[in-house]
Amino acid sequence: IPFGVLASLRRNSLVDYIALFTSTVGISVPSFVLAIFLIILLAGKLNILKIIQRDWSSPAAWLVPAVVLGFGTFAYVTRLTRSSLLEVMSQDYIRTAKAKGLGDRVIIVRHMLRNAMIPVMTILGPALAGLVTGSFIIETMFGFPGSGREYVLAIGSRDYSMIMGTTLIYAVLIVLGNLTVDILYGFLDPRIKVK
Repeated sequence: IPFGVLASLRRNSLVDYIALFTSTVGISVPSFVLAIFLIILLAGKLNILKIIQRDWSSPAAWLVPAVVLGFGTFAYVTRLTRSSLLEVMSQDYIRTAKAKGLGDRVIIVRHMLRNAMIPVMTILGPALAGLVTGSFIIETMFGFPGSGREYVLAIGSRDYSMIMGTTLIYAVLIVLGNLTVDILYGFLDPRIKVK
């Protein structure tokens, strides 16, 4: 969100072009392709990181899988935040707030961000679903001992109780994420109320 805000406030600048390029790459490149690229680059060519870990207790071991898993969502939220803020900037009430002499910080935080966050909130539920399902692939590729990897192993060994249990847990997480997004709508926009 901060990268999208910065890109919209500095429209047609270097920051804006970097944000647009990064978000386009992040949306276009699937997470497993990015994972393969980073494994080849960081472990193969540069020999910086030991990608396949035995000990996952250190935060450095989580760095590359976390970047791979979150990059697509980061890119999509950045692009949506930028476009929503650019749309809100052209509204009449923003010009009125500037004419009244309000400071830039007050205009951005109180008026622009609050109204621009509604479309961003809308995609957070599906983004959570994307992160959860993306963890199946990423955990398997990096050998991370998580529930996504166990789910894939359960499919391979036909462990139906594990498959059904994991599916149920992920379904509950996704429903709770969507419910949280719906509740947050009421805080962002007072016009949206439960009837």
